[in-house]
Amino acid sequence: MNLKSLLSKNPHTIWKVIFSLSFLLISLGIIRLFSFSSEFNTNDSLYNKYFNENYKIFAVNIPDNLNFAGESVPIQDFEVRERIDREFLVNTYWQSQSLLLIKRANRWMPLIEPILKKNGIPSDFKFLAVAESGFLHGVSSKGAAGFWQFIPGTAEAYGLTINEEIDERYHIEKSTEAACKFFKESYSNFKNWTLVAASYNLGITGISKQLQKQKVNNYYDLLLNEETSRYIFRVLALKQILQFPKDYGFNLRKKDLYAPLPFKTIEVDSTINDLSLFSASNGINYKLLKYFNPWLRTDKLTNSDRKKFLIKIPHPSVKNYDDLLKTIEKEQPQNNEAIIDSIK
Repeated sequence: MNLKSLLSKNPHTIWKVIFSLSFLLISLGIIRLFSFSSEFNTNDSLYNKYFNENYKIFAVNIPDNLNFAGESVPIQDFEVRERIDREFLVNTYWQSQSLLLIKRANRWMPLIEPILKKNGIPSDFKFLAVAESGFLHGVSSKGAAGFWQFIPGTAEAYGLTINEEIDERYHIEKSTEAACKFFKESYSNFKNWTLVAASYNLGITGISKQLQKQKVNNYYDLLLNEETSRYIFRVLALKQILQFPKDYGFNLRKKDLYAPLPFKTIEVDSTINDLSLFSASNGINYKLLKYFNPWLRTDKLTNSDRKKFLIKIPHPSVKNYDDLLKTIEKEQPQNNEAIIDSIK
């Protein structure tokens, strides 16, 4: 009896045949897998062959026309090239960190860019904030805080208020204004934006002393401490990666980015004894109040001098991410040159 006549007499047989063949194939696959795994674990040449065929790490291309604030980087200098190569490699292959920086930059750079522009500071200086803090409100071992990492004395010298209840180093707009004051003062000394950026790390006096001591007139010829010698190169690498993420293997959709957060401001010129009650009276919780106003450092705001403060109150859409994206698209179209234009 052939297979055709067998199946016609007993239609259930076909399913028994299929099941038996499937079981046989799966069993052979499992046997082969265990056999391969055993050989894979004990055979170095097989392991090396598999590793070399499947695991790929690439060197990073360094652009020939790198510049900071329009000032060319002497990439043909071997020592300069190797320093920039280090920062490109570190920031390309520290994938989780760089992904987070790209995401955060989409939220915070739209607040920083117009302040730089208003003050006549080149747009590239926004990448100093990325290098300084990664857009996190951390505190360094030297007591530097906020996105721009001001130490207390320098912050107060450039007009920021710091006391038990208020720390304007955490106020993104005011701290950016303070940073701009520093950049302007430094530029009046050096007439060179790259040196201005380096002085933000080492100080105006520190850079001036090294230029005089070493008898050179630019950053790239200076021998500096480890941190400052890497500083500009890290900024340059971050600039390139954040502007052209796909060129360095970072594939993000617009919806993967952290959305800018719409808000309104309320002017306050009196004491607020309980910021939790103040939050509730404005339709938000205390957590959101502190997220939008991290410069408020305690649970109250004493204001006996009746100074005017602007407190941010988030748009109701922030409570639902889909609503937030719709609100941004409708009410606050962004033109973030660092991120949006390069992610399609």
